[in-house]
Amino acid sequence: MSKLKIKPVGEYILVETIEESDTTASGLIIQSSNKSEKPQKGKIIALGSGRKDDNGKVVSFNVKMGDIVLFKKYSPEEVEIDNKTYLLMKESDILAIIED
Repeated sequence: MSKLKIKPVGEYILVETIEESDTTASGLIIQSSNKSEKPQKGKIIALGSGRKDDNGKVVSFNVKMGDIVLFKKYSPEEVEIDNKTYLLMKESDILAIIED
């Protein structure tokens, strides 16, 4: 993967989506009700500087680059960089970090 030369500003996070597999580890095929559903899982590839609290102090993120996260389905903004689609979202749009 080439290194992206983009840095989100402020409280924004750049996420590369991860498509869900149609088969389980044991080989069972999962039938999706809607193949055009937006993915809700992705890998964080860039972080902004953090959000500001009411006093103007920068609050650091609870997530880090490389984290695999679940996020809200319809909140992120899609952006295209080098013919690949990424998502820009706020940390508040992230629902969970997936741990190994």
